[in-house]
Amino acid sequence: MCRHLAVLGPESLIGETVVEPPHSLVRQSWAPRRQRHGTVNADGFGIGWYAPGDPVPARYRRAGPVWGDQTFADLARVVRTGALLASVRDATEADADGEAAAAPFSAGPWLFSHNGALAGWPDSVAPLAALLPPGALLRLAARCDSAFVWALAEHRLRGGEAPGPALASAVAALAEAAPGSRLNLLLTDGASIAATAWGDSLWYLRGPAGRTAVASEPYDDDPGWTEVPDRTLLTATRTGVTLSPLAPLTPLSALKEPVL
Repeated sequence: MCRHLAVLGPESLIGETVVEPPHSLVRQSWAPRRQRHGTVNADGFGIGWYAPGDPVPARYRRAGPVWGDQTFADLARVVRTGALLASVRDATEADADGEAAAAPFSAGPWLFSHNGALAGWPDSVAPLAALLPPGALLRLAARCDSAFVWALAEHRLRGGEAPGPALASAVAALAEAAPGSRLNLLLTDGASIAATAWGDSLWYLRGPAGRTAVASEPYDDDPGWTEVPDRTLLTATRTGVTLSPLAPLTPLSALKEPVL
């Protein structure tokens, strides 16, 4: 269910990490090597990137497969950035939301993607919806499980939580409400990356000149790629990567505060 990638580092062309590597995210849209669920990621795609001096990212998203989009090919060829998040989508179920359901989702400086699926969606997570303020539900970008996951994480970020704890608390609540869910989450603000490994593959690479990549699977055969253990929270900057076990599940009431 989906493949995604976040990169921090020196400014470079988008295509250098998203298109050109032998097992790039674009290739993973039709030939992923380590995808455990689903086979083809052709239900939409998106990329978000940061321009120097602007904390709010730009996004380009479409409902169709990335391999047939010439506008994206042009963007990847000429746009340079020091931070990006990109995703190719295999939808949990058919929907009519089109590109609105394609990651990355965004709010302020944040870009977010969900690789996975909520078991029993949507009924299983109804108790969590009841704990969110009305504004969070009204801001849902689409009627899909990933948009709801983002609403939970965004709620924690708006309440002042740091990126890692915000993802960890969202995963804990979702895993309790919907056991068997796959919850690989990916979040960046252009300066840091937070990600969770919960039910699917996650890897990271510390490259030269401070480049850090976090991805569903390696985009090349560099021996420096390291697999993240399942049930792990990853936080990264241009200078380092930290891994920590995700805490045991917490009660649904943990999402009651803050209420904005």
